[in-house]
Amino acid sequence: MPRLIRLYILSIAIGFALSALFVGIVIWQDVAGLGRLILASGVGWIAALMMLMFFGILFSGVQFAIRIMMMAGGDDGPRGGLRQHVFHMPARAAAPAPAPTAAAKPGAVRPRR
Repeated sequence: MPRLIRLYILSIAIGFALSALFVGIVIWQDVAGLGRLILASGVGWIAALMMLMFFGILFSGVQFAIRIMMMAGGDDGPRGGLRQHVFHMPARAAAPAPAPTAAAKPGAVRPRR
């Protein structure tokens, strides 16, 4: 059997085992009243089975993702990169020249701004 398939099947088995443990703890601790609802109802086993399946899918996917990420080769190269210092030079921009004003005549009223 290929190594990746074996890894996938093992991850699914671990994920569903964790799921069964988690659902058992949730029912035993009666989190949010779920334990009472599941044990008191005649069809509570369906809710428990759904929780087992959905948590199993979730936990096995996370388990498989963690295992795949751990398979990546170690980066033995330099860490952090080279710190290049950037020289900040002020940008020169052309400023518009002030508009010419009319010469003030004696007695003329200047408008307020």
